[in-house]
Amino acid sequence: MTLKQLIKLEDKAKEVWVISPSLHYDVDVKDFGELVSVNLNQKTKYRYIVPATSEIAKNITKYQKKYKLSKQEVETNFCVISDSDFLPFVTETAIYNAKSDCIACCAPAMENSQDVIKYNAKTSKAMAKAFRAIWKKYKRSNP
Repeated sequence: MTLKQLIKLEDKAKEVWVISPSLHYDVDVKDFGELVSVNLNQKTKYRYIVPATSEIAKNITKYQKKYKLSKQEVETNFCVISDSDFLPFVTETAIYNAKSDCIACCAPAMENSQDVIKYNAKTSKAMAKAFRAIWKKYKRSNP
């Protein structure tokens, strides 16, 4: 499925449940932002499950301002959960050649699927940087 096809699917939905580690599409991607705005005005019900991180806190504030929602609407639309409860929704991610021509890909973690997403260079490098930082935090050495 392409992003364009996904937008068409969401455009026709009356209810949208989103599990997101960052709210990237809803706050940073213009096409999705316009779609969410229109859908919210047409009373499409959005529900989000997000991890309790500082990035999410900032992006929920951006979301609230962008879509002109009340504090009550934000509380109704968002379920902020611990990272450990968020794990069942995480995809399997692999980062290749992190120190040179970094490429990151992901696929469903619990399916035998042929579907793989290849991230762009900027996202791949950001993921490699985050992986390195987490590894150093817990292992106290470079990966």
